Amino acid sequence: MTEAKPDYKATVFLPRTEFPMRGDLPTREPEMLRRWEEMRLWEKLRAAGQGREPFILHDGPPYANGNLHIGHALNKIHKDVINRAQQMSGRDANYIPGWDCHGLPIEWKVEEKYRAKKLDKDQVPVLEFRRECREYAQHWLDVQAAEFKRLGVAGDWVNRYATMDFESEACIAGEIGKFLLNGALYRGLRPVMWSPVEKTALAEAEVEYYDKKDTAIYVRFPVADTIARGAPGEVADLLGCAIVIWTTTPWTIPGNRGLAVGHELDYVLLRVEAIAEGSAAVAGEKLIVSEGLLEDFCAKTGIAAHSVLRKFQGRALEGLLFKHPLHSADAGYDFTVPLMLGEFVTMEAGTGIVHMAPGHGEDDFLLCRAHNIAVPDTVAGDGTYYPAVPLFAGLHVYKAADPVCNALQAAGALLHQAAFMHSYPHSWRSKAPLIYRATPNWFIRMDGEDQIREKALAAIDATKFVPGIGRNRIRSMVESRPDWCISRQRAWGVPIAIFVDKTTHEPLRDAEVMARIVEIFAAESADAWYARPAQDFLGDKYKAEDYEQVFDVVDVWFESGSTHAFVLEARGLPTPADIYLEGSDQHRGWFQASLLESVGTRGVAPFKAVVTDGFVLDEQGRKMSKSLGNVTAPQEVNDKYGADILRLWVMNSDTSEDLRIGPEILKQQAELYRRLRNSLRWILGSLDGFSEAERLPEAQFSALEQFLLHRLWELNGKIQTAVREHDWTGVYPAIHHFCATDLSAFYFDIRKDSLYCDRPDSEKRRACRSFLDILHRCLTAWLAPALPFTAEEAWITRFGAQTSVHTTQFPEVPDTWRNDALAERWQDKIRAVRANFTNAIEQMRREKKVGSSLQIALSIPEKWSFGLSAGEWADVVIVSQVDLSAETQKPDENMELPVIAPGAKCERCWKVLPEVGGNASHPTLCVRCCEAVA
Repeated sequence: MTEAKPDYKATVFLPRTEFPMRGDLPTREPEMLRRWEEMRLWEKLRAAGQGREPFILHDGPPYANGNLHIGHALNKIHKDVINRAQQMSGRDANYIPGWDCHGLPIEWKVEEKYRAKKLDKDQVPVLEFRRECREYAQHWLDVQAAEFKRLGVAGDWVNRYATMDFESEACIAGEIGKFLLNGALYRGLRPVMWSPVEKTALAEAEVEYYDKKDTAIYVRFPVADTIARGAPGEVADLLGCAIVIWTTTPWTIPGNRGLAVGHELDYVLLRVEAIAEGSAAVAGEKLIVSEGLLEDFCAKTGIAAHSVLRKFQGRALEGLLFKHPLHSADAGYDFTVPLMLGEFVTMEAGTGIVHMAPGHGEDDFLLCRAHNIAVPDTVAGDGTYYPAVPLFAGLHVYKAADPVCNALQAAGALLHQAAFMHSYPHSWRSKAPLIYRATPNWFIRMDGEDQIREKALAAIDATKFVPGIGRNRIRSMVESRPDWCISRQRAWGVPIAIFVDKTTHEPLRDAEVMARIVEIFAAESADAWYARPAQDFLGDKYKAEDYEQVFDVVDVWFESGSTHAFVLEARGLPTPADIYLEGSDQHRGWFQASLLESVGTRGVAPFKAVVTDGFVLDEQGRKMSKSLGNVTAPQEVNDKYGADILRLWVMNSDTSEDLRIGPEILKQQAELYRRLRNSLRWILGSLDGFSEAERLPEAQFSALEQFLLHRLWELNGKIQTAVREHDWTGVYPAIHHFCATDLSAFYFDIRKDSLYCDRPDSEKRRACRSFLDILHRCLTAWLAPALPFTAEEAWITRFGAQTSVHTTQFPEVPDTWRNDALAERWQDKIRAVRANFTNAIEQMRREKKVGSSLQIALSIPEKWSFGLSAGEWADVVIVSQVDLSAETQKPDENMELPVIAPGAKCERCWKVLPEVGGNASHPTLCVRCCEAVA
């Protein structure tokens, strides 16, 4: 009988693993979430963290309104990566997610139901309205919590916080009380950004700017007085003249009470000599405008020719009185307004003269107040003129431009009007344009005895910012911001629980009353302020009929700015927090509100470091919009690709800059993920059956494994720097580059032969598998913060379903792995020589001279061996034979080109060697393979 031919293929140690090639993340990730919940992973992490140094990333609360958008995903994923990395670095990273549940957006949504039914929200009992708002917020809180969990965000979801929790509302009221008791809180009249649609003041962070078409007008104010500083002769030529202002808000003219010029700016008195057709100017009239804007002024108003009668600086006009431009239209405007000096006046546009309406502008208000000019009541909360306003009573300011212009024209005061496009503030919720409106509100004083501004600036200087430019941004905002208006004229929120003495008009500052309010709120919620009689809060010391109960609610930024008090302090967590992380727009929002609230009540910042993300744009760099059809929803990405792909996109980006996302970018990330997954799969397959008995000490590793250990040391340095500095930019791209360039395209190619064909006890194979064990532990741990689902799958595939990579710590990477000289030799020399030979071999393949590099033999000059043996070079270049030749070439000559290797092809390892056929028992095998199958 013919003896059966040996099946050498069965003796090759091919990779085996249950880790699948396809991730199928949309299916596997929800299963992994259920597994983590069943094994109580979060509780295990908290137990493991006992006794460790705490790490607190305090969660800035998203708004409980609608599904998550891609910006939410960016924010929460970035936070999760930092938290997971800190936990795996030996810290106790207890993360408590939270929500902002009060405020206008939720009111607006609840009111929509009333508007659809033609009902007035103000007719609904306040407690019923608040109940509906609470239910609405709770619904979306639950929806968003589920969506955050689907993204793989780990946190104490059971003990999440919400600003509408009873304890939270009580603490917020108590924080207001601290400002009341320390004297920083006061009620005052000053202009605030006001929404006539929502009938409330808005914070700067609730404002968006859009282009708006308005009416710009030039208006004459006739001189009414010849008495000014200096000799009478200097003002005699002003008799009969008019000063001209320019404004883009004609509706503010009824509220005018003054004029402002620049102290050292140059002005001219001109006489109109000729006018263009259609001009409202009058030949012979005398006008005052700025010298720098004279040419532009004449061109726009149709003044064809003029003569300059005199030039002077603004201070020469101080104290002059001018008639209100509507003085002849109605007796209600028959008064004079003074001219004042204002540092804010510029020559950027208009005439260099600013009309002052103290009820409708911050600069206007401050300058008029400094001159004891009263603020008139002109515009009501709904945007209509009060009944007492002459000519325009009941008219809405949005519709006032034409009526005001018509009145000015009839009065002979309108010099020119034209459409004007400019950036204008709008409500971020209703999208309606805003106005400045002076109304009594509650403010926190930035300056004065408490020195809140000064302390805040000092705290900013002591805070770490990532990126560093964030410090300059928030600093400039705090330096220039006005007093903090914290009152809102709405129903859904924490009331400013204060009583005001009806006789003195001073707020009641009594610690016992405030403590009683806080206690009742904690038991019954802030609804108690509307449900209980005032006497319940005042106690026996005061009579309710002597006090006004304030029903304004507090600014939602004050609420979220107080979260450090009821999330960290109240739960016994360390303060200040290690990190606050939000979008860069929060320098004027949550970061600043939290800073001012904490500094104002505790004298210190609530954070040690502030990290900011950029905004998310589409692939063309455009803002996402449903109308453009360029919205990328995280839910859709989860369903199509999986959350790990979205997380990889975040961590492959520079999160400090604006990020881009779209279909093509997500395809690219999916491809990068595929490569990472393939690397993990190859490692797991090559470690099949590995045990500690097989481990080889690192000191016995070959130069190749020693070089790869150095590369792991370098990557670990990046990880440790990111953990320390809270800046992960470039870390995961570096890990991907390592997997693609150092592993898949280099090390894996080189060591396949040894792994597949060497004897199990060969030192080279043992070293390789020992290194792969180290590599697997490092890669899965390093990938775990960014790719928690995939890293966990790669971990339990090897170590069992009862384990978790997330309960481990980052592997210890000793400095003994560092070998700069070896790394330089491999990076700059050995790999360069390898690339030269690889290119030459590829050329031979293209020319059909060889089909495989194992058909090749090389001759390498000794001087270019760089410490590697002939066998090591054969491994590195993946050829069958290498001869380290003597110095037969001149220094400027190239290496010898590859040649066809002499010998026969080994049936098992496919190397071409002269020794094949030398063993009668295995005539088709090389010596190594004969030993392996023996």
